[in-house]
Amino acid sequence: MVPSPKPKRWQDSTAETVQVVLPNDSNPLGFILGGTVMHLIDITGAIACHRHTNMLALTAGVDSLDFIHPIKVGDLILLKSRVTCVFNTSLEVEVEVFSEAIATGERKLTSKAYLTFVSLDKNGKPGKVPPLLVETPEDEELGRQARRRRAERLKRKAADQGR
Repeated sequence: MVPSPKPKRWQDSTAETVQVVLPNDSNPLGFILGGTVMHLIDITGAIACHRHTNMLALTAGVDSLDFIHPIKVGDLILLKSRVTCVFNTSLEVEVEVFSEAIATGERKLTSKAYLTFVSLDKNGKPGKVPPLLVETPEDEELGRQARRRRAERLKRKAADQGR
C-alpha cells in the first residue's frame, strides 16, 4: 500500500514570474499580446502545481481568465500563483497578473485566472495529490470557491458528453 502524501501549505508551493514586456511580445498598439499573458499564466501556474505535488502535471482547463487592464511595452509583468484547492488527482491554482511601471513602481492587477492541473505519476497515470493544509478563513473561502468552480466544470463536462 502506498502511503498518503503529507499535507502541504499553499505558501510552500507559490511561484512568481517577472519579465519586461518587450516589443516582440506586443500588438501594434504597444500592449502585451493576450496569448503571451496566457502562456505565462500556464507556466507560472504549473510551477506552483509541481511544487505542491512533486510530480509532472497537465493543464486540464482554465476556468476563467479576465483581462482587466492592458500592460504596456516597457512595463514589467509580474505573475503570482498559489494552490487554492486539492482534489484527488487534480488541483486548482489561482494566478494573479500585475503590471509594474518601471519608472514609478506602481503595480496594477491586470488579469486573474483559475487553472486546473492533473498530476501524473511515474507511469504517466493520474497520481494522488498531497492534501492542502487549510489554516485561515481566507484559505477556507478560496477552497469553497474552488469546489464551486469544480462542480460547475463537471456539470458542463457532463452536459457536453451528453451531446
